[in-house]
Amino acid sequence: MEKQTDNRPVSVGESAFSVNGETVSLYGGAVHYWRLDRDKWDSILESVKGMGFNMISIYIPWEIHEVERGVFDFSGNKDIDAFLTLCEEKDFRVIVRPGPQINSELTWFGYPKRILENEKLQMRNAKGGRTVLTQVPKPIPAVNYAADEFFEETALWYDAICEILARHCYPKGGIVAAQVDNEMAYFFCINAYAADYSDDSLALYRSFLQDKHGGLDGINKAYGTSYGSEGEIEPPRRFEAKAKKDIPRLADWVEYREEYLITSMDRLAGMMRERGLDQIALFHNYPHPLGPGGAASGFTTPFNIAKLEEKLDFVGFDIYSRKELYSHVKTVGSYVVGTSRFPYIPEFIAGVWPWYLNPGELYDEEFVTKAALMQGIKGFSRYMLVERDRWLDSPIRRDGRVREDHAEMFGNANRMQSEGGFTGLRRDAQVLLLANREYDRLEAASVLVSFPGDFLETPSGFSEYANPLTISEEKLGFDAPVQLEKSKAFGAYFEALSAGGHDFVISDTDLAPARWGQRRIIVLPTLDYLDEKTQQALVDFVAGGGCAVIGPKLPELDSQMNPCTILKDAVESGQGKWFVVKDGEDAGVVLQQACAAAEVPTVGKSDPRLDVVVHVDLNDEKRRVVFIANPTAEAIEASVELPFEADKGTELWSGQPGTVQGSQLQASMPAYSINVYDCSLKS
Repeated sequence: MEKQTDNRPVSVGESAFSVNGETVSLYGGAVHYWRLDRDKWDSILESVKGMGFNMISIYIPWEIHEVERGVFDFSGNKDIDAFLTLCEEKDFRVIVRPGPQINSELTWFGYPKRILENEKLQMRNAKGGRTVLTQVPKPIPAVNYAADEFFEETALWYDAICEILARHCYPKGGIVAAQVDNEMAYFFCINAYAADYSDDSLALYRSFLQDKHGGLDGINKAYGTSYGSEGEIEPPRRFEAKAKKDIPRLADWVEYREEYLITSMDRLAGMMRERGLDQIALFHNYPHPLGPGGAASGFTTPFNIAKLEEKLDFVGFDIYSRKELYSHVKTVGSYVVGTSRFPYIPEFIAGVWPWYLNPGELYDEEFVTKAALMQGIKGFSRYMLVERDRWLDSPIRRDGRVREDHAEMFGNANRMQSEGGFTGLRRDAQVLLLANREYDRLEAASVLVSFPGDFLETPSGFSEYANPLTISEEKLGFDAPVQLEKSKAFGAYFEALSAGGHDFVISDTDLAPARWGQRRIIVLPTLDYLDEKTQQALVDFVAGGGCAVIGPKLPELDSQMNPCTILKDAVESGQGKWFVVKDGEDAGVVLQQACAAAEVPTVGKSDPRLDVVVHVDLNDEKRRVVFIANPTAEAIEASVELPFEADKGTELWSGQPGTVQGSQLQASMPAYSINVYDCSLKS
């Protein structure tokens, strides 16, 4: 089912959320009505409003409301209709999250227990056993989202809850968006061989292959096999590849795992629209890809924002982080900004779950907030605004009392965004760094250790995400293992762009090439092989006047391991702005040459560890907002050479004047600090 594209009163696009054509802000947070005394609802919402939030995110648990199959309780503190009415009376915009899965630290993740106990509705791992999520307070089976019976059961819940929600959808009420399910990622069993090998899933997998390759003959040609029927096709169940010819089969399995998530979210979205939620925006949240080392883990597969947004209005990543993991926030935030129609953080840490090993402190939340806004995030939902069981240190206690230091910090953040007109700001980034999804798929398929799916941070250094600790070093007939080399190449570009003062956003090779045209420079790690369509898209981008930075190799094969030199031939022709970073070459030098050729200005920095991002104001051509970050544990005396001259600059968080002289901006930056300057250009 394709995403709805008619003229609805609520729409998203160009990094903006619009209601009746007017761009609005969505700065809010989660309030779990069913966990709170009903007589405290009013005072709690008043406290939320007092901090400057304008949106309430409401998790609605099937598990809590179902009394018995098909029978639901919406009375007392479960009266969602009354809570929605109260939110509307207080002029909040509302985002609802009716599941079927909501997590929310509930024992059954929001499902009635009977759903988890139904063996036909359980995912299966490569060995045929149940896929299990190891979580607090107890492990639970992962639910099979390929089974028709699962959607039939969900329909009972949607019939009941959507009847209530539809009465409150804009323009009749305050609901402007609804989330489709929650953090669908095989229940944190990211490992390629952990899920889903159920019969229902394998039927979808075989259908996916038929569609992709045009039937059984195409599959046999791609794999070098001789399947006589569709039923003979089996997915890989562990990494056994020895040669490059084995890559297409592995990559298809990992691509199918992306499609599994997209198909199930699309099906649930269609059910919601059919039940009256067709005039509001529908979205999904992928879990934050935080493996060992923060942003070191892959952040594409099995997540695919670009492809899922063909079905939904927007898709975001959740962010739970600390000040020491600035690179993670930068990577994830910039990726959402570079890919999504509306860069939104559906879950943005406020408080902490009790079993988090290194939760950080209140200042961490301030720093991470500024870091996300710096990347260009345009909306978020704090998780959680109100403390409750299995969640600590939120700005509002469950009895309605406010933690004044928390309220001050969150209030300052909301004030800065509101008074600073952040909805009208856009990053002035002319460089797009693309992760190569093909190589990420190979990395995912090359995993040798099936670490249990676990959304907790572990002291072992292992993770459900593939990383150099757990993936094969098999070269597969190449000079070096692509699954390892790809991270080195991407990391080299990322570090060189950051140190060199280049403003860049991130996406991946599944972003439609039509979107590339918004930038002047494409940076893409290329190794031994590259999909034919991607090769041609790069050639077309450069032929249209763009500039491309590629390398360390010029691919000579396509994704099916057939000869393909479209890209190599174009580079060697000498036509167009091609820049190749070869093995051992300094990526920073080549990027400076590319920026000069494309006439893309850079920012001068007194210390390469500083990070600087410039935002333009779409409503005021004479205004720029400049973020300067010191993401280190040491104080830095910062001197920044801006690509424009300014009359003055005010630091928006403190309200103090900045030291600005022409194009020079100077600041004393304590450890782990971010300053935000509102600059007026010289006439």
